[in-house]
Amino acid sequence: FYYIMEDMNFQAQVLQDSTIFAQYGQSTFLTICREIFSMKFAGIIAEYDPFHNGHAAQLAAVRAAGADCVAVCLSSGAVQRGGVPILPESVRVRAALGAGADIVIALPAPYACATAEQFAAAGVHLLAALGCDTLAFGAETPDAAALLDAAQLLLSGEINALIRKKLATGMTYAAARADAAETLRPGMGTLLRTPNNILGIEYCKAILAQGAALTPLALPRLGAAHGGGAGEHGGTPMASASYLRGLPLPEWTAFVPAGAAALYAKAAAEGLLLDSAKFEVAVLTQLRMQPPENFAQLRGISEGLENRLAASVRQADGLDDLYTRLKTKRYPHARLRRLVLDAALQFPAELPMPPYLHVLGAKKSALPRLKCAALPAGTALAKLVQTGPQAAEIGRLHSRAVDFSSLCREKIQPMGLAFTAKPVVI
Repeated sequence: FYYIMEDMNFQAQVLQDSTIFAQYGQSTFLTICREIFSMKFAGIIAEYDPFHNGHAAQLAAVRAAGADCVAVCLSSGAVQRGGVPILPESVRVRAALGAGADIVIALPAPYACATAEQFAAAGVHLLAALGCDTLAFGAETPDAAALLDAAQLLLSGEINALIRKKLATGMTYAAARADAAETLRPGMGTLLRTPNNILGIEYCKAILAQGAALTPLALPRLGAAHGGGAGEHGGTPMASASYLRGLPLPEWTAFVPAGAAALYAKAAAEGLLLDSAKFEVAVLTQLRMQPPENFAQLRGISEGLENRLAASVRQADGLDDLYTRLKTKRYPHARLRRLVLDAALQFPAELPMPPYLHVLGAKKSALPRLKCAALPAGTALAKLVQTGPQAAEIGRLHSRAVDFSSLCREKIQPMGLAFTAKPVVI
């Protein structure tokens, strides 16, 4: 029989090979079908905190691969490292549009500061709903087929018993998973030990699990490793976002596009950058004001970690001290940072998939694509939250995070910006 493939630019009927479909399932079949056609509408999931030369090179590479339109699903209100963005949202949106993106949608805060699996699943869900046919991402191993194979193994259930066995020895989940994969598929464990590959595999898992009509496009990281120092590619200085966040703003200049540097300088002059001291006080205040029983309801809580958090909150004299008190061999630092932010913002353990497409910015030529979106879409969050109870709840949680972030700027910003900030349209 025929499987109908539709997107905003073409419709085709593809004769379905029943053997392929039976052996690999609908998700893999869709991926094969998509590879028959040229890429038209690519998506990227990112934080851009800050947007730098490597990000600009990635956008250029996606264009060179044939994308007519590029959408960015941008972390909004929070970031995955368990904090709030250094740069305000509008600055990151303008930097992306100025470097070649066509439309920027929000990854709402409750998903933006989630685990890699939840972060990836939400981003894939939103870009698929927007109509993208390709998901582009950086990887230490830019081999989409290998990353898809790893994703398939992790989804198969074959690996779970071995992971549990290794966890029982005191290993972290990430280490146990990598070791288990290596045992079952020699060589695959290496893929699960580098940060961009790990996230890329999570993207592939989400594509397969959701049956999303997205073809993964794995691109090499250029010039600088994630979390590493400075480098260069083709004569262009390169540095990771994490490296730049550790430098004073004036030292970013060589590593970011000129247009972005101007945006950053203007934001700094207006007092819109993150004030780490205010963030620390705000987080600790929120934690100390809550009854300890609230902590038991957080996502990722297990093995009595809520009791450890409650005790640590009572004693900690700063965030670094809090993270140190929480640290154990089992729980990596990044997980604890996210746990603390979840507790401060009172994010619930269970969330639906993002129920709307909130457009933060776009080129006017890209806006017609919203007409074909599979979710409610628009630039006004106030209207989107009226589309259903789940939309109302996610909008409320997202707004709480944006208000919290606004409190942590060098110059404190007003409440309600999630609803009142104007979209960037160029």
